[in-house]
Amino acid sequence: MKMHLLPVLAFGTGLVMASAAHAQVKIGVAGPITGPNAAFGAQLTNGAEQAVADINAAGGILGQKLEVVLADDVSDPRQGVSVANKLASEGVKFVVGHFNSGVSIPASEVYAENGMVQITPASTNPKFTERGLPTVFRTCGRDDQQGAVAGAFILENYKGKKVAVVHDKTPYGKGLADETRAVINKGGLKEVLYEGVNPGEKDFSALVSKLKSTGVDLMYWGGLHTELGLIIRQMRDQGLGTVAMGADGIVSEEFASIGGPGVEGTRMTFPPDPRKRPEVQDIVKRFTEQRKFNPEAYTLYSYAAVEVIKQAAEKAGSLDPKKVAETMKSGMVFKTVVGDIAYDKKGDRTKPDYVVYTWKKGADGKITYTQD
Repeated sequence: MKMHLLPVLAFGTGLVMASAAHAQVKIGVAGPITGPNAAFGAQLTNGAEQAVADINAAGGILGQKLEVVLADDVSDPRQGVSVANKLASEGVKFVVGHFNSGVSIPASEVYAENGMVQITPASTNPKFTERGLPTVFRTCGRDDQQGAVAGAFILENYKGKKVAVVHDKTPYGKGLADETRAVINKGGLKEVLYEGVNPGEKDFSALVSKLKSTGVDLMYWGGLHTELGLIIRQMRDQGLGTVAMGADGIVSEEFASIGGPGVEGTRMTFPPDPRKRPEVQDIVKRFTEQRKFNPEAYTLYSYAAVEVIKQAAEKAGSLDPKKVAETMKSGMVFKTVVGDIAYDKKGDRTKPDYVVYTWKKGADGKITYTQD
């Protein structure tokens, strides 16, 4: 077994055992279980745990029951490598995760060297699948695909107006911002401001002052929901009505809690909401009634990752990760809660789709995201 050796951080490995004590197949679920992005970690965890529960209730995979092993990476790349090594030492062969691209990419090296299949429900940076690793996959799309949709929207609705591009300097946030920026630049729209801020920052007064001084009509954000919520709140506090546009990193109803009423009108790219698919209503009901959890955003993408593992293993007639990965790249179409999924040789979905949403106030007074 090959393992990368990096110092274990002071907050520990964050591993928690769950599900049946004598299960035969371990499914790792890795993501930010704690920390500022814990809302997304909860989505990954609940999605995978419900999928495992449903599969076990139906007899497991090839007659073997599944066990969930949770790994808390706290959205930290070094911690991600640490927990990846720990999952490998625990005998985990399949991993659903991580959330952040900046964590998934280094962790994937550990998984690949140890012959483990990794399926991320959320990491969209193209580099994740561009390195030729045989065991990495996504149930989500990529930043270049998402950036194309966002860029087209901006060109259609804001050409001739002032647009700023702001990112959080992470592989995900900067990568997404740069992909979107490239599209609008190619379309003849040059941003009036291109700025990076630090993840975890709380005071954005300097950024807001720059946005005000340039008279920005739209601020495109590459990053996560916490920072954008704070930026919007501080923009509104300073009387700035600039419209914000984000992406899949803000798909959490926590965003509206952080940003307050000022988030209304914010635009966002994300695939069509899988919760609305008629054929998955029974599964959605199990989340809301049994788990008391709204399966928004990446929840069902995490559920789908476990479904893919099951279907690929049954097609291969084996739980050997190498054979499962080969089956996944064979062109097989997987029937999942988020729709049909098939993979190319890189481990990317062959037909990803993104649409534009707007954060709006509903009849109940709650601000949430609605597909345009």
